[in-house]
Amino acid sequence: MNPDMEQQQISLDHQQVEEKEFDYSKRSQWLRAAVLGANDGLVSTASLIMGISAVKKDIKVVILTVFAGLVAGACSMAIGEFVSVYSQLDIEIAQMKRDNKRRNKIQGDHEDEEEKNVLPNPAQAAAASALAFSVGAIVPLLAASFIRDYKVRIGAVVAAVTIALMVFA
Repeated sequence: MNPDMEQQQISLDHQQVEEKEFDYSKRSQWLRAAVLGANDGLVSTASLIMGISAVKKDIKVVILTVFAGLVAGACSMAIGEFVSVYSQLDIEIAQMKRDNKRRNKIQGDHEDEEEKNVLPNPAQAAAASALAFSVGAIVPLLAASFIRDYKVRIGAVVAAVTIALMVFA
């Protein structure tokens, strides 16, 4: 085997080891937030469209109300997700401190930097939730925006939301 092929094989083996060691649980917080945010955006915005459309036939009022609901819902989801993940972060940091104290008594002074890299990120989860809510809310908003007739608008919203829920789920 020539030296170039050996080097390529070593490089390939090193890449495979790195890929196997990747911790996918780091993605769990923002991925969960994104899925829940998108589903909530779809359902709550569709419900808002149906409720407002039943009372007010003017499409401009419906669009303005739904846009306000989109902004309020995205902010609400982001704040809720931030608080939730921040609470989890506090718990994990407290547990790490307890574990480090116990480990330091046994092994001596030792600080594990890798443990800090796997901690949940509240800002990332909040941003994912707000963005996903907005994307989910845009689907029924677009479905309703160009249809003036109430019954057709409701049918279009229900169809769009049903298809989008199948895609997001």
